[in-house]
Amino acid sequence: VQLVESGGGLVQPGGSLRLSCAASGFTFSNYGLSWYRQAPGKERKWVAVIISSGGSTNYADSVKGRFTISRDNAKNTVYLQMNSLKPEDTAVYYCNFQQYWGKGTQVTVSS
Repeated sequence: VQLVESGGGLVQPGGSLRLSCAASGFTFSNYGLSWYRQAPGKERKWVAVIISSGGSTNYADSVKGRFTISRDNAKNTVYLQMNSLKPEDTAVYYCNFQQYWGKGTQVTVSS
């Protein structure tokens, strides 16, 4: 199993970013996936989850209404659209499938 995140970067408060997670090594369309994040000096926290079909999603309260998780089963990719970003969204964002993790992508929200 391999999970490769991309799309992070530096953005001003109020801005947007879209993260991608390219997955391989398993039957992608059969499984749900999640995004987590870890801020400096803090524990890793769950952000969002999407079921196999993409028909149901759920979010942490801290990102609800601002972030949208989606997936393209033809491309074996899950996305995280992040809008109205805040400095407290600064973290390394990780894609997760069962016990597998990507290496993460850094998101920094700063003026």
